[in-house]
Amino acid sequence: MQFARVDYTQHLPEAFKGLYAASQRVHTGVLEHTLVELVFLRVSQLNGCAYCLDMHASALRKAGVEPRKLDTVAAWRDSRFFDPRERAALAWAEALTTLPSGEPDEALYQALHGHFDDAGIATLTMAVALINAWNRLGVGLLPQMP
Repeated sequence: MQFARVDYTQHLPEAFKGLYAASQRVHTGVLEHTLVELVFLRVSQLNGCAYCLDMHASALRKAGVEPRKLDTVAAWRDSRFFDPRERAALAWAEALTTLPSGEPDEALYQALHGHFDDAGIATLTMAVALINAWNRLGVGLLPQMP
């Protein structure tokens, strides 16, 4: 991987390995791979990380997600391609990414709890935290897209 700015993988290899390992863990947890990737894609849209957008859209295409679904991720609330569980996950991801007025409200959490157990909520929340970290590295240090 080449960087336009600083190569954090060289200067902080252990931190990079830890972040990578944590990211791998959320993919092997209780959530489906495509749900995690949809969350990663939506958060990357919100944060404007071109590198991560390319990576996660490619992963979703490779997983066989319908192109029309990918085309409407930014408008998931109005798109017919997202089921209630995906909508709950995307709403939670947006709330944690934007944090407009502190913590997400209880109604949002309760809606999430209707679709996920505690392990799922913990995994989803960790996934959102991780992709936000990757996005900040990507936006700040500009890794070159393959």
